[in-house]
Amino acid sequence: MEGVIDHHMRHALTSVGGYDACVTEFLRITDRRLPAKVFKRISPELGQGGQTTSGVPVSLQLLGGDAEVMATNAHKAAQLGAPAIDINFGCPSKIVNRKLGGSVLLREPERVHRIVTAVREAVDASIPVTAKMRLGYEDDTLALDNALAIESAGATELVVHARTKVDGYRPPARWEALVPLREALTIPLIANGDIRSLDDYQRCVNASGCEDVMLGRGAINNPSLARQIKQHHHGETIQPMSWHDISALILVSSEQMQRDYSHKYVVMRIKQWLGMLRKHHAEGQAVFDQIRKMNEVGEVEDLLARYTY
Repeated sequence: MEGVIDHHMRHALTSVGGYDACVTEFLRITDRRLPAKVFKRISPELGQGGQTTSGVPVSLQLLGGDAEVMATNAHKAAQLGAPAIDINFGCPSKIVNRKLGGSVLLREPERVHRIVTAVREAVDASIPVTAKMRLGYEDDTLALDNALAIESAGATELVVHARTKVDGYRPPARWEALVPLREALTIPLIANGDIRSLDDYQRCVNASGCEDVMLGRGAINNPSLARQIKQHHHGETIQPMSWHDISALILVSSEQMQRDYSHKYVVMRIKQWLGMLRKHHAEGQAVFDQIRKMNEVGEVEDLLARYTY
């Protein structure tokens, strides 16, 4: 999720628990090998063993349509310590698609195969190469072709957002469309799309047959969702986060973001997060209504601090 789940958000969410792995925002690959500083900017976790502070491994995601250049950059990412390389075939952005990246590549399963093959051959066999795709571009007629192309090229797992590019983010995600892919593949298939609560997760599992899921917006709307899913699997008592704990989490994240970003940008990010939290937490709406007109980070933090006591 470009511009949303950066390393600060990954740190905050994994500190709550429940995550087995994370993926960076995509790194756009065009016509050359990028310098090390670009990889480290999008994945500062490279400086700490490729993991978040909580010890969750972070895959580095690449997006591009040139197999040779993708391979060159994958090799560089592996040299810098990326624990896994993920390839983005799912982004629906018009700008990205126009430059032959993301979901537009799903029109050409052979090209998808070439890209994954090139990346797989460019990195050591011990480093997993994974991919994320949608059901297709205009429709899902090539969904199975693309999934099998990714598997046969050497990917170790595949995430599928259960919509096409044309679907965008309009609900509902079509989890049932994942069934034929799951039945045909031998590598793990991970479901994605519209999983914002434990009930959503259970319905997705029932519809798709996929036990594993990738969380996107649902993780931001509901910061303890991954932990709740894990507790559900282990038969433990489900423990949603209180607004007190969420406010404390945002405060810690604010302090950390100020090391890298301007105060103005930190305030914008907090407003963005609260704008998403209010969809799942009644308290979030009240806090958002008060914060939306604030411009000073200290003022924002003072308000959030009232909810942590």
